[in-house]
Amino acid sequence: MIEVSHVTKQFEGKTVLKDISTIFPDGKTNLIIGRSGAGKTVLLKTIVGLLRPTEGDVLYDGRSFVNMDKYELAMMRREMGMIFQSAALFDSLSVIENVMFPLDMFSDFTYARREKRAMECLSRVNLADAAHLRPDEISGGMQKRVAIARAIALEPRYLFCDEPNSGLDPQTSLVIDELISGITHDLNITTIINTHDMNSVLGIGEHILFISDGHNEWEGTKHEVMDSGNHTLDDFIFASDLLKKLHEDALRP
Repeated sequence: MIEVSHVTKQFEGKTVLKDISTIFPDGKTNLIIGRSGAGKTVLLKTIVGLLRPTEGDVLYDGRSFVNMDKYELAMMRREMGMIFQSAALFDSLSVIENVMFPLDMFSDFTYARREKRAMECLSRVNLADAAHLRPDEISGGMQKRVAIARAIALEPRYLFCDEPNSGLDPQTSLVIDELISGITHDLNITTIINTHDMNSVLGIGEHILFISDGHNEWEGTKHEVMDSGNHTLDDFIFASDLLKKLHEDALRP
């Protein structure tokens, strides 16, 4: 469980996050949504420690992330898996070497054990056959699946995903969503996904935090989001749906 407690973040006197409090439970897909500039990326960066809150705290299973010393932070980061907006793979390494990278850095496993663990992770995302290919030899969707395999190599307790479906077609996005959801439930980890994809919201949104103008505007589930009664959220949802429909109409012959 990750608890955000009264977090405020300011940059040069400008308040970007305003007294946000929420709890992201274990074993669920937790989504942060909102318009561009709403503060969701700043919130995610604050949660993972890339930014320090001006006020408030972030608690990992009751442990204050803000007050950890350097050693505690280093140990804490080993419990985290990250999936970036771009797959962020190393072009000079093969697929399996990319997945082995965190194991090489942070584990004391033998080479054989690291390789075995990497293959287990690749099998989990249905990419065992691509183990010895290079990132430029596989599709964008496959690269994202490699990134997922790498993120779970160290068996993290917490998984963070920044726009994991960015640049992917709807079919591939569905595959990525199902993989992330399945891993979350199977491993009972705390997963937080920063997204603007309404298909993800309605598909895997077990706990949704809607950020508007830097504050917590609404919280709920995918079953509640369409009938929230919150006008700001409704404007966000239906504007997204309208843009999607206009795009689909434009593609029709």
